[in-house]
Amino acid sequence: MKNYNFDKILNRRGTNSVKYDLLKERFGKEDIMSMWVADMDFACPDFITQAISKRLQHPIFGYSIRPESFFKSVVNWMKERHQWDVKTSEISFSPGVVPGLFLALKAFSKPGDKIIVQQPVYFPFFTTVSENDRQLVSNNLIEKDDYYTMDFENLEKQIDEKCKMIFVSNPHNPVGRAWKKDELHKLVDICKRHNVLIISDEIHSDLILKPNKHIPLASISDDAAAITLTLMAASKTFNIAGLSTSIVISKNPILLKKYNEAMDATHLMQGNIFGTVATEAAYTHGAKFVDNLMSYISENIDYVEEFIFKNLPKIEFKRPEATYLLWLNMKAYNLSDKKLMDFFVNEAGIAVNSGKTFGSSGSRYVRLNAALPKSELIMSMNKLKAAIDKI
Repeated sequence: MKNYNFDKILNRRGTNSVKYDLLKERFGKEDIMSMWVADMDFACPDFITQAISKRLQHPIFGYSIRPESFFKSVVNWMKERHQWDVKTSEISFSPGVVPGLFLALKAFSKPGDKIIVQQPVYFPFFTTVSENDRQLVSNNLIEKDDYYTMDFENLEKQIDEKCKMIFVSNPHNPVGRAWKKDELHKLVDICKRHNVLIISDEIHSDLILKPNKHIPLASISDDAAAITLTLMAASKTFNIAGLSTSIVISKNPILLKKYNEAMDATHLMQGNIFGTVATEAAYTHGAKFVDNLMSYISENIDYVEEFIFKNLPKIEFKRPEATYLLWLNMKAYNLSDKKLMDFFVNEAGIAVNSGKTFGSSGSRYVRLNAALPKSELIMSMNKLKAAIDKI
C-alpha cells in the first residue's frame, strides 16, 4: 500500500489561497498559523494530478460533458465506502455544496417560507436562507459535556405549515458528530409526518474517525430516500475544493427533476472540466489514500486531545467522530467572542474560526483545523500553551 507523505510542509502563500493569502485582510496580520479555512495542508494525491495532467495534453478546454465513467465512479464509491446503492440516473451536479443549498432553496421553497437549521452549524446554512428572502428557524442542538444531540422535541414544536425544509449537516460541521441510525430515523419520522424536505450536506462523509461510521441519511429507509436530497463532494476528502465540483443525489425522481430545473435556470450545469476529471479519479483510485489520510488525521487529533488534557485542562474538548475540525470550548477563560479572537490572533498567533459565526450557541468556542503536518500542529499547540500561560 502506497504511503502518502502528510508530513511534508508546502508553502501555500502566494498561490491565491483563501486560507493563507487572506490572512492580512481577515485577521490583520500574516505571520500567524493558519488553522481556519476547512481545507487541508496536504498535497492533492498523485492519481488526481496525473489525471489532470493527462487531460492537459489536449490543448482545448471547451464545453464538456460528464462521461458515463464519472457517474459510475460515484456509484462504486457510494457502494464500497458507504454501502449505499445509488443509480447513475439518481445523480446530478452542483458547482459546490453551498450552491446546492441555494438551488434546493429555489427549487423547493418560495420567499417567506421557513427553513430549519440546527446550530451551531456551518454559517452558509444561515446566509443561504436569510439572503434569499426565506425565514430562518433554529432547532439548536442539545449540548451536554461537549457532546451534541438533536433536539427532536423542539424540532416538532418549531414546525408549522410554512416550514418547507431542513438543512442537515451529516457529519456535522463544526461539532464533529457522525449521526447514528436511530437519530436519523427520528429525524426522518418527524419530517415525513410534517411534509418537511431534508437537504443533507454530506461533504465530510469520507472523513470518518474510527470506530465511527458515516450513514447516508437517504440510505436508512424508503421514507428517508423519498424526502431527501443529498449533497456530496470529493473536495474536502481529496483537497480539490478549488475545482468547484459536487454531486447531488436523490432517489426521488420528482425531487431530482425539480432540482435540475432550478439548476438549468441558472445555467450552472456545465461545471468545471478539471473538476470532472479530478472527481472521477478520486472516486476511482482514492480508497487507500483516504485510509492513510484518516489514520494521519486521527493521530493528529490524538495529539491535540492528549496535549489539552495535560497542559490546557480549562479547555473543554470532545474528540470528534468525523471531520478534521476541532471544536474547542473556551468558556472557562471568561473572554468575550471578540476578545477570544483577539487572543488567538495577537497572543497565540493562530488564525481560527470564531464559534459565534456558527450561530449564537457557538459563542466562546473556536473551530480549529487539524489537517496539517504534525510538526506544524505541535508548533501551534505550543504557541497556544505559551499564550495561555501568560493569562
